[in-house]
Amino acid sequence: MTTDTRVPMRTGMVVLMLSLLLGVQPIATDLYLPALPAMTLGFGASMHQAQLTLTGLLLTFGLSQLVWGPLSDRFGRRPILLWGMTAFTLASIGSVFASTMEQLLVWRCVQGGAMGAAVMCARAIVRDLYSPVEGARMMSKGLTGLGVLACISAPLGGLLSDWLGWRAALGALAVFGALALTLVALRFEETLARPNPQALNPRDLIQTWARILKHPTFWTFTLLAATSYGGLFTFLATSSFVFINALGLSKTQYGLLMFSMSLVYITGTIICRRLIPLLGVRRTVAVAAAFTLTGGTLVGVMGWLGWQGVWTIMLPYYLFILAHGVHQPCGQSGAVSAFPEAAGTASALSGFLMMVAAFGMGQWLGQTMPVGVDDATVRPLTNGLWFWASLIAAVAWILVPRFGDIRPAPQRQP
Repeated sequence: MTTDTRVPMRTGMVVLMLSLLLGVQPIATDLYLPALPAMTLGFGASMHQAQLTLTGLLLTFGLSQLVWGPLSDRFGRRPILLWGMTAFTLASIGSVFASTMEQLLVWRCVQGGAMGAAVMCARAIVRDLYSPVEGARMMSKGLTGLGVLACISAPLGGLLSDWLGWRAALGALAVFGALALTLVALRFEETLARPNPQALNPRDLIQTWARILKHPTFWTFTLLAATSYGGLFTFLATSSFVFINALGLSKTQYGLLMFSMSLVYITGTIICRRLIPLLGVRRTVAVAAAFTLTGGTLVGVMGWLGWQGVWTIMLPYYLFILAHGVHQPCGQSGAVSAFPEAAGTASALSGFLMMVAAFGMGQWLGQTMPVGVDDATVRPLTNGLWFWASLIAAVAWILVPRFGDIRPAPQRQP
């Protein structure tokens, strides 16, 4: 099957759209992280309840993609994006006025469901417009834009929380949602050349799911993306409590630390698109995994030795997040590469499995990380990074060389 090479939008606009759509995720997480401890105290809530505002968002984010994916294959990417970004904006407004942690959790879950439309469509758009290898390079450009938004999000969240209170940080999400919705409405042109009228037929949908889930390339790159995101999520879910409560940083200082992390991630995405033409996808992933395992092992060992400081965590983590900038574009584009005719559904399944991994880790962290300043506040972070780094290296060095040959899957005969 030949790939439709029609590109209705200029490359620069495609990259901008990918950056905004993929960037919804760090905006929804990184921007509110500096405010999370203050939010927890403000509602008189527990650490576990506070973690649910993050894990609940990610659970609905993952589940919603199973719905948005087939819908986008049937009706196109544009209407799904308009529905999703409208819901995201309204839910963001609702979260600002939440009077209890339970109300905030409901609005965050709605945000997660709406966010699923944006991120799922972004992955599908790349497959709509580009070949698999070029798609990995385009995804790296979009994820560079995501990194820029992440750079802005954490410091902005810290400043808003320090100066205006934690509700102002939540209000910034509504502003971003409204701006992204406006741009999609005015400038986004449909990328799906041929909508599938049978995409929502239950029998065809089940057969499509089964065909995707039986494909080893799908599982290989989904596991690469999921394990790499699991490490990032472990850091995001624990870092504000570790650095602010345990290690004594201010919210603004913590935001600047997150800014530095995002800069390293951006560097990783740039390295990714430089290495792919030279080494190919599989060797690029293998090289990055060496950085992942080195960083994860160092932070884990220093945590066990009791060396608990800002830089004993951050310096090794920079190696991890640098490699994350390689693994995510390769993993996310590779997972949908074999399914050009069902890119939305494949993107949805891949995104769902990524969020299942993150949700499971979030539940464990919520149970094992007390708020107080003691050894346990640091070790779940350091041990978690070590755990994910080991899994990433196993996927990159065992599965990717064997099943990472990106080629379209055989089509089902009518």
